[in-house]
Amino acid sequence: MFSKVLIANRGEIAVRIIRSCRELGITTVAVYSDADRTAPHVLLADEVVHIGPAPSSQSYLDRERILQAAQSVGADALHPGYGFLSENAAFAGAVEAAGLAWIGPAPKTITQMGDKLAARQLAREAGLPVIPGSAGPLTESDDPATLADEIGYPLLVKAAGGGGGKGMRMVAGPDVLDAALERARSESARAFADSRVYLEKALDRPQHVEVQIFGDEHGNMASLGERECSIQRRYQKIIEETPAPSIAPDLRTQLSELAVRLAKACDYRGAGTVEFLVDSAGQFYFLEMNTRLQVEHPITELVTGLDLVAEQLRVAAGESLSFSMADSTPRGHAIECRIYAEDGFNGFAPSTGQVRDITIPGGTGVRLDHGLRVGLEITHHYDPLLGKLCVWGRTRPEAIQRMGRALEELRVEGLQTTIPFCLASMHHPAFIAGDYDTNFVHDHLPELAGWAGEQPEDLETAAAIGAALFAASPRPAGENTGRAPPAEGNWLRQGRDRQVSD
Repeated sequence: MFSKVLIANRGEIAVRIIRSCRELGITTVAVYSDADRTAPHVLLADEVVHIGPAPSSQSYLDRERILQAAQSVGADALHPGYGFLSENAAFAGAVEAAGLAWIGPAPKTITQMGDKLAARQLAREAGLPVIPGSAGPLTESDDPATLADEIGYPLLVKAAGGGGGKGMRMVAGPDVLDAALERARSESARAFADSRVYLEKALDRPQHVEVQIFGDEHGNMASLGERECSIQRRYQKIIEETPAPSIAPDLRTQLSELAVRLAKACDYRGAGTVEFLVDSAGQFYFLEMNTRLQVEHPITELVTGLDLVAEQLRVAAGESLSFSMADSTPRGHAIECRIYAEDGFNGFAPSTGQVRDITIPGGTGVRLDHGLRVGLEITHHYDPLLGKLCVWGRTRPEAIQRMGRALEELRVEGLQTTIPFCLASMHHPAFIAGDYDTNFVHDHLPELAGWAGEQPEDLETAAAIGAALFAASPRPAGENTGRAPPAEGNWLRQGRDRQVSD
């Protein structure tokens, strides 16, 4: 096993990785930008290295600075987390060339599967149906308008070298194509240092279902079940659950088998996700493969009992998978709500500011992965994800009830968050029935906002105001307050007796 791991990331995922490393006895090294000097991942790590100014292009996306940091502290492995450089094959290759272990799939696999177009081609060869789209990345010699007409509107402009909804734009017609291309290229360059994009047909009201796979270098490959990820805004997920509530058993088995087949075809090592879209007729299509740990991995951990980060570390160190599909059958139901610094009822507008207070929910089956502390400044420099509230229940109704209760307890004071949106979603009939698709936010946002608006004001605040008014109000002498006088303790009695004797 490794002795020292550098974590090339920040926020809740850096904290998550540090904890698994600690349990395995591995020394951890955090990197930080100017904006993250006192962030929780920095305070929790064994060692820290400053890597530059706040903009990610000058810090968390700076390959040279991060590699130098790893070498300067004598790290023998590097974990990229998700986002930033996690799917950058050139960086993975540079890490391995420097003599460090890359905790993820081999660089050649990232090149093949991290590139969405190459992944589509391999999926075709492996027998997976793919969504119609352009054969390669758009070049200067291509005529996007002609290609778009051939594919048919509506369509998507998508980043070729990244995921997570970044570098993706919906195009309803030819009049907005050029603007969508420009925005997608710009966002993709910022997020992945890769401005290549391609065109893909937009399916009507699909479900977004993904399969968690895991492989090692000894040829072992396993599927850990699927996750339903259809509740999204701007093509980024907000609520996920496992198992998917509306997927038939035979389709579940088929998706799992095809995901494993594709993973074997690219000789996959470590944690990865094969993503599918399922249309209203039940026809499914390969969407992409994420060659990294997914944001929503905790709900798979809750239903399987596995630590996927620890498993990543073991596999990267050359060990075999510690489990098989037979002994990791998912049990119960788990739901994740992503807590973003956004106003869910105002176009998911970003919110910045200082975290004034936090109330963390607890109880059976409740887990909050976060990178927060009181006084932390939430800036515009990074993804607005603050944390992930996850629950487990024996049944889906129990998990929904538990999530509702946990969301009511969760407080992040000082900025707007998606907590109210997620809570309203737990009470919406479509979610309760498991009958929803990627249009959930578009179709139901007014109802969700209306439900949230009918809820009582912050009970904590109301109670505090009430208590203050009661304390300040005049009361007749001798009024019974309903409380018994405090019992005389030993300290008070002994002090009185001593004063009398003196």
